Amino acid sequence: MGGERDLAALLRHMAPDLRPGIFVFSTISTRESIPTAISALLAFREQEGTTLVILREEAEAAGLRYAFPSRLITLTVHSALDAVGFLAAITARLAQAGISVNAVSAFHHDHLFVPLDRADEAMAILQEMSSAMRA
Repeated sequence: MGGERDLAALLRHMAPDLRPGIFVFSTISTRESIPTAISALLAFREQEGTTLVILREEAEAAGLRYAFPSRLITLTVHSALDAVGFLAAITARLAQAGISVNAVSAFHHDHLFVPLDRADEAMAILQEMSSAMRA
């Protein structure tokens, strides 16, 4: 239940999976409810408003402004919420390649939102990192 904590094992077994769809980040006022037509993958309440991570077509259909069209890469290894260094290693390597990433840790897995036009490159880098740890 607790997930993997060992950094080498996490990197070796990360098994990145490029998920279908184009995701975007949108925001609504904290006083507003999430529109019923929206099936938010993620909703996060901040002082300035509620951030929604949703499919681009849902944002457009609902007339919501959005930013950062991205692809979602799920790291399918079950990482512990208190694992140290996993996302730091990954985001540092993607940063070296000039790829921005918005990372989200959920109970079972870590998820990376990367720019739409850099998703294939990000996948190649992640697969290379994992292969290097298996060698």
